[in-house]
Order: sequence, then C-alpha cells, then structure tokens
Amino acid sequence: MAAEAVAEGIFEVTVTATVTTKVQDKVLFLVEAKQAGIFEIRNVPQEQMQGIVSIVCPQMIYPYLRAIVSDVCTRAGFPPILLTEVNFQAMFEAQQQAQAAEANGGSRIITGAN
Repeated sequence: MAAEAVAEGIFEVTVTATVTTKVQDKVLFLVEAKQAGIFEIRNVPQEQMQGIVSIVCPQMIYPYLRAIVSDVCTRAGFPPILLTEVNFQAMFEAQQQAQAAEANGGSRIITGAN
C-alpha cells in the first residue's frame, strides 16, 4: 500500500499484489497487479488524515484489486486466485505501534505476564 499527495487535499492511494504460483522450483505463473484511486479529502482534521488515507481509501480500492487478480488468472486459463480479505485498520495500528516502539528506542512496556 502506498499513498502520495498529488495536490492540496488530493491523494493517490495504491494497493499492490504479487501472486506467484510454483510447481516444485519452477514458476507456473506470476501476476503483479496494482490498483490506484484518486481521493479528494477536505475538511478533515490533520490528525485523522493518515488514518483515512491508510485505512479507508485502501478498503475502497482492494475489492477491485482482488477482482483484477482473479480475472487475469481466469483469462490466462488458470483457476481464479481469490486474495484473502485484508484488515487495513489492524495493519495501520501495527505500523503505528512499531513506529512508536522505534521512536522510544525499541523499549517496550510489559502489560502482562504468563
């Protein structure tokens, strides 16, 4: 997933998938697909902007990417590949936690013990 500001209040968000099918050591087929969307986002507080661009926009684009991958495989004579659902919110939260941990010098707070 990538996001880039194109102009004031306009963002290009892309979601990319690479599917490789192998039989033993040989690649049977490889599909690389990228779906992009242009989003105009206005009157949103700056602290919410990253969440919208990282969660809401990819959630809107991803079903189209899934359909493209499935269609390309089918048209090539292979069984359709159905990509799994992606939880963009969980990915975003994990990324935020990793960045926070990195900013704190890699230190972690232990919240429980086994």
